[in-house]
Amino acid sequence: MSKQEASAPFGKLGKEQTDAMVNMQKEVLAAYEEANRAWLARMNSEMEFWSNLTAKLTATRSLPEALEACQKGAAQRMQMAAEDGRRLTEDYQKIMQKVSGSFSNGWSTKST
Repeated sequence: MSKQEASAPFGKLGKEQTDAMVNMQKEVLAAYEEANRAWLARMNSEMEFWSNLTAKLTATRSLPEALEACQKGAAQRMQMAAEDGRRLTEDYQKIMQKVSGSFSNGWSTKST
């Protein structure tokens, strides 16, 4: 058996691991891009929220109206914060699933 024939399985293994790593990086990058789009949309909704609250407060004619607008705004903002936490957890889980899925597909554990 020639030296080239003997090293062929190792070359194939290296290529498989490299391909798997490149695929994992593409999947993780896609997950980051998806999360980035969602967070950009979220920042736009944050600006819209504050703009609307400012408009409501400017239009109030009494202290009770202003307090009601603030209460509703605070409740809405708390809901947005809860949604942010949920979204952050989901984004993290998606990315970790991409990474761990690549590990479980064997790119780092293949030994034959």
